[in-house]
Amino acid sequence: MKGLSAISILSKIEPLLLKVQKPAQYIGGEVGSIVKDKENVKVSFAFCFPDTYEIGMSHLGMKILYGLINRREEFCCERVFAPDTDFEELMREEKIPLYALESLTPVAEFDMIGFTLQYELAYTNILNMLDLAGIPIYAKDRGDSMEQMVFAGGPCVCNPEPIADFFDFFILGEGEEVNLEVMDLYAEMKEQCASRHEFLCRAAQIEGVYVPSLYDVSYNDDGTIKSIEPLTNAPKTVRKRIIKDFDKVYYPETFVVPFTEIVHDRSVVEVLRGCIRGCRFCQAGFIYRPFREKTPDTICKQADDLCKNTGYEELSLSSLSTSDHSEIDEMLTKLLEVTEEKRVNMSLPSLRVDNFSDTLMEKIKRIRKSGLTFAPEAGTQRLRDVINKNVSDEEIMRTAEIAFSGGYFNVKLYFMMGLPTETDEDIAGIAEIADRIIELFFQNPNRPRGKMVQVSVSVATFVPKPFTPFEFEPQATEEEIIHKQEHLMNSINPRNARKIKVSWHEFRISQLEGVLARGDRKLSSVIYAAWKNGSHFDSWSDRFKWECWESAFEECGIAPEFYASRRRSYDETMPWDHLNYLIDKSFLIREHKKALKAETTPHCRENCSGCGVNREVGRSCF
Repeated sequence: MKGLSAISILSKIEPLLLKVQKPAQYIGGEVGSIVKDKENVKVSFAFCFPDTYEIGMSHLGMKILYGLINRREEFCCERVFAPDTDFEELMREEKIPLYALESLTPVAEFDMIGFTLQYELAYTNILNMLDLAGIPIYAKDRGDSMEQMVFAGGPCVCNPEPIADFFDFFILGEGEEVNLEVMDLYAEMKEQCASRHEFLCRAAQIEGVYVPSLYDVSYNDDGTIKSIEPLTNAPKTVRKRIIKDFDKVYYPETFVVPFTEIVHDRSVVEVLRGCIRGCRFCQAGFIYRPFREKTPDTICKQADDLCKNTGYEELSLSSLSTSDHSEIDEMLTKLLEVTEEKRVNMSLPSLRVDNFSDTLMEKIKRIRKSGLTFAPEAGTQRLRDVINKNVSDEEIMRTAEIAFSGGYFNVKLYFMMGLPTETDEDIAGIAEIADRIIELFFQNPNRPRGKMVQVSVSVATFVPKPFTPFEFEPQATEEEIIHKQEHLMNSINPRNARKIKVSWHEFRISQLEGVLARGDRKLSSVIYAAWKNGSHFDSWSDRFKWECWESAFEECGIAPEFYASRRRSYDETMPWDHLNYLIDKSFLIREHKKALKAETTPHCRENCSGCGVNREVGRSCF
């Protein structure tokens, strides 16, 4: 499938476009895309998103790195997405290799092929894309030339061990600086005609670069890891990269504007990174530390540029908790001046109920029209204390009352089930909260007239993740989750049943996510076997095929329960213990012990909990 030129690929693609859904996602040429002359480029980079165009084009990280890399004259970055099944079938029939959108160049002809790992269930898509590109799937089979260097970054890289056999290296943490450093090194060593191994040994010396082939993993008789030892001169632990001055870090002034609709079809401004809260279930809240903000002036300047240059009619604010911005009132006031002048709608992500005020409500009323989203996460105060959510029943009700008085009538609530120490009483508490919110609506004299309240309850199955206090916990079994789901439905007040809409995730998808999240290198063979069995697009519930994975586990002699349903001891060597995300394991153990006693920890602005980040970055976080 190699050897085709961009012109010949175009001639093969054009007759096929009317045979597939959303053909615009396969042809490129969008406003804002950047095409460079390869003759003037020292290093070419294919940025691969292991899902469809409509999902990948919504990803902020790709937008940032795309603009950042292409700003350098000697580098080029082009976008690559997983073709949907209808187009993939035609590509294989017509022997069309996977190609990049900007120049229609086959991916196999790029120097560096980088994937972003946002979700564990995209792993089989990665193998499928490498296969479509004609690139050997296992890193050991790619020879010793520097061509086709396959690497990855993103949140799942905090434990890349299940896919370590497929990648040459990984980038840990934030990529704005380290990606350019790696590309500079590649350009230097490419001119020297260095070998793949020579490049990887040099790259491993860059902070934030992890080369799995330079580490040896040994196992105990019970299947747990005995040790992870570096070979040659690789560092014993690999420290993630962080951007210290977040207010001045590069941010694109324009985005590639697609011809076809995408999931988040709007401009996006990142307002902060990290989180102060310390919710014990939330991996992002720990691995994105330290907490850093942009100033309101910077945010407004970036929002104004994007609105002006893209033509989008909607602006979204991106963060883990926008309402935790220390200057949120000033920020929203200035942003509203920008968006209202340009007649651009602004949307906010889910908000915390413990800092939701009348002042914030007045600003949000100018933004949203019908519904608000909140995440209590657990149904009782006891369980919210276990997970360190630090949200009370009174705050939930107060927030709902403010929202109803402000004209809102739709409320969406996010919960989890299968949390550590969870009981039937905690599950019934989810239904009780929804019921109390409905009653509150009818008791509120200022509620919107002529409207019927609707409470949407979304319940995810809890998945323990690395670098959280719950990384030691077992995941709930299928029988336990089925019981909890039935108990929730039986707990809903029949009088309000029509006003409450409940949805939840498929258990097998959540279980597989848990297996891959805390797995080790032995899972590479399982992932490969599942892909060979026909598994990809696993995160899409209508395409998920548990039977493919079940057969793969059996073929490889591996029980998924070993990774999902087993409690870890504090002294067990985790597959990710050689990767430093600035969070001390001793802190995670302390937090886990506090969770079992339902003791809370104040957020970072109130009191430093000693997670280790301040020592690693050499300063106080606040």
